[in-house]
Amino acid sequence: MERVLVTGSNGFIGSHLVEHLAGLGLSVLAVDHQPPRFGEPWQWPGVRTLDVDLRADPLEELVEGRDAVFHLAARPGVRGSWGADFGDYLSANVTATHRLVNACFHGGVPRLVFASSSSVYGETTGPSSEADDCRPLSPYGVTKLAAEQLCLAYARRPGSPLSVVALRYFTVYGPRQRPDMAFSRMLFACYSGVPFRMFGDGTQKREFTYVGDVVDATVAAARVAARDEIVNVSGGASVSLLDVLTVAAAVTERRVLLDVSGARPGDAWATVADPSHARRLLGHRPRVSLAEGLERQARWLRGLGQDQLKVFVAEEGR
Repeated sequence: MERVLVTGSNGFIGSHLVEHLAGLGLSVLAVDHQPPRFGEPWQWPGVRTLDVDLRADPLEELVEGRDAVFHLAARPGVRGSWGADFGDYLSANVTATHRLVNACFHGGVPRLVFASSSSVYGETTGPSSEADDCRPLSPYGVTKLAAEQLCLAYARRPGSPLSVVALRYFTVYGPRQRPDMAFSRMLFACYSGVPFRMFGDGTQKREFTYVGDVVDATVAAARVAARDEIVNVSGGASVSLLDVLTVAAAVTERRVLLDVSGARPGDAWATVADPSHARRLLGHRPRVSLAEGLERQARWLRGLGQDQLKVFVAEEGR
């Protein structure tokens, strides 16, 4: 693997992936239609950046000669997917994915790694396995499941040159996390004194996964022998939000003030992954503990300038 394409390269996970691939000495074409959230575009050796709208721009030249394509571009978030904005989710998550995977198929790309989500599972009573039925609880989850299955359909087409590994990420956190996500809001609340808006009573659980562990699994997915695989990428333990608040207070040495609201529609009460397939296929085992990962995210947040922090202030005002 020498020449790769990364979509969603200005995003939270995408920027970490591009940085890692550049560190491996690969030739990286990094594309995004959104500006970097925290300042100037990332500058790494061997990386060429382009502003590309996957929903409308020509894609054939982008994928030509690529050994692997990492498709991370998407419209994220459960809350916004209800109602009037669904058309944007549909175009960004389904139409754009179809155009990209079709270009990969006709361009002879050997491997597409697709960033899916644990949101495809819906409510579960135990660890979610890749073989489980998927019953998403939100329109966002529906679009991610549709996009995932589109990619796999192309890999399963007779005579297809394209193989696909779809990675179901479980609640990713770490430096550069979107300001609307729980850990970002929580840490900002600790340092600013603004109450943390908690949806639900805090007993809901998530399998939180550090972004560096996600990147390791994503790169491994481009290299393994596979035809059409789905793989959970998770952090190793399902933790309640109340327990995370305790860790955040310890990491920041600050109290976390709370503003408790009702649970949001579309949020599962608990997510927990069966990691066995990731271990077998990718050799993936998470390395970063919740306390260590949250400390790294807190350190990054403390290093932001006033202009960069404005996005957190704006998010709290929504």
